[in-house]
Amino acid sequence: MSSRYVRPSAVDAVFNGIVGWLTKIGLPLAGSRVLSVRGRTSGEWRSTPVNPLRVGGNRYLVSPRGHTQWVRNMRVSGVGRLSSGRRTEDFRAQEVADDEKPPILRAYLKAWAWEVGRFFEDVDASASDARLLEIAPDFPVFRIVSSSG
Repeated sequence: MSSRYVRPSAVDAVFNGIVGWLTKIGLPLAGSRVLSVRGRTSGEWRSTPVNPLRVGGNRYLVSPRGHTQWVRNMRVSGVGRLSSGRRTEDFRAQEVADDEKPPILRAYLKAWAWEVGRFFEDVDASASDARLLEIAPDFPVFRIVSSSG
């Protein structure tokens, strides 16, 4: 398993703070949401802005920075919460296998490359399925499943 993790820079932290704040007050940037997941050690809620994505009737969360803390927490808890303003959605998460990721990563890059493309280095939405499959272990993906379904 890959252990790739890109730590946020000071500029990234400021940007994430602004996006998170705007989303919390109900003004999401291009559909962003605040993801909250219980910490795997503390049990306390931890939050970060994310870019949910819809592909083929399913919704997904992609971690462009790799195996981040929210990814590690999600693997342990299996549940999370997405919010924007006063709207909150609890959900279950199913991690997606690497061989299923290419169309999701391609759609993610089409939608969000302007914001996260730098984390994908030399890969963009026009990359071959083989190339996307090659990088898939570095980019965790979770399917968002309604907690009621």
